[in-house]
Amino acid sequence: MGELSLPFEIISLCVLVAILVADLVLVSRRPHVPSAKECALWIGFYVTLALVFAGVIWGIGGPQPAVEFVAGWLTEYSLSVDNLFVFILIMSRFAVPRKYQQEVLMVGIIIALIARAAFIMVGAVAIEHLSWIFYLFGVFLLYTAFKQVKGEDDDDSENGLQRALRRVIPVTEEYDGNKLRTRIDGKRMFTPMLLVFVTIGLTDVMFAIDSIPAIFGITQSPFIVFTANLFALMGLRQLYFLLGGLMDRLVYLHFGIAAILAFIGVKLIFHAMHESPLWPADSAFGHFVHDYVPEIGTIASLCVIIGAMAIATIASLLSGKRPAPAQDGNGGRVGTPHAHDGSEDGGAAASPVAGAERTVGGDSDASGGDHDPYGPTRS
Repeated sequence: MGELSLPFEIISLCVLVAILVADLVLVSRRPHVPSAKECALWIGFYVTLALVFAGVIWGIGGPQPAVEFVAGWLTEYSLSVDNLFVFILIMSRFAVPRKYQQEVLMVGIIIALIARAAFIMVGAVAIEHLSWIFYLFGVFLLYTAFKQVKGEDDDDSENGLQRALRRVIPVTEEYDGNKLRTRIDGKRMFTPMLLVFVTIGLTDVMFAIDSIPAIFGITQSPFIVFTANLFALMGLRQLYFLLGGLMDRLVYLHFGIAAILAFIGVKLIFHAMHESPLWPADSAFGHFVHDYVPEIGTIASLCVIIGAMAIATIASLLSGKRPAPAQDGNGGRVGTPHAHDGSEDGGAAASPVAGAERTVGGDSDASGGDHDPYGPTRS
């Protein structure tokens, strides 16, 4: 494997983090609903930047780390697309004003980056000192793939946590712009934005637990693992708005992701059987592993990743099927984000409950204003 110099890694990380920070500053200074053209341009920029970065890695360290980066980036990007389904549900459930959804997504991306960096450091140390950890990673990924196929989630537990927070923290019924705290009748209270950030943060941690073992099945370089995650998160908020209503057409996406996770899980177990065998090397099973259990290469992994996502996407678009509408906290239908259509909301939330009346504080409201999907504040 080609070696990447420490100065190159430091300079690369500084430049990439600076780009991410600049993106954050841009969003905070100009909150808005991006147009489809703006989203497409930003996504094209980040994809091109990732490919250029892969080319630079190839020139400095050779083909092996470059291919590992591309395979890791595509794996994390596919998992990030899956994460958008959950982000859509969170935004709709809390009726986050469309004008401020970019800021919420950016905060979520920052939290995701911190969480993944922590898991990457832990994973790198574990791999270096505990080679048998690949068995655990492999089994965990197979279990995660199984959950993807069944479509299981932890929505009920998240709702319980949110209700628990409302019991101990005073939360207003309405948003006050993008503020976390506001004053109601002289009393300082949190806005629903706090619950949004808590939910996004916990979701990001769960995504990190799923995604980090997957990319360690492709490369054991902490630098490549981190930069692949960084590029996967870049452009995620623009992708959120660009895909909009297309998200509910990708009905087979979870099968493609399950195939990728299962493949990497098997790859990790095969790798562990060679690197950390739990049986004598000269035993009959040891000879069987040596002769018949393959070490799956990075090129093969890259082909499987691209193939699984391509097949899942094409099959979804050709099928014409749509899943049953998701439900928000009050049984309303959850909407999806769309790129800006030319109308300004002035900070008010576009109704996530299509064609349904909403109740705020016991009064019927069909005006499309902000609302709290969990009813009155509890003290």
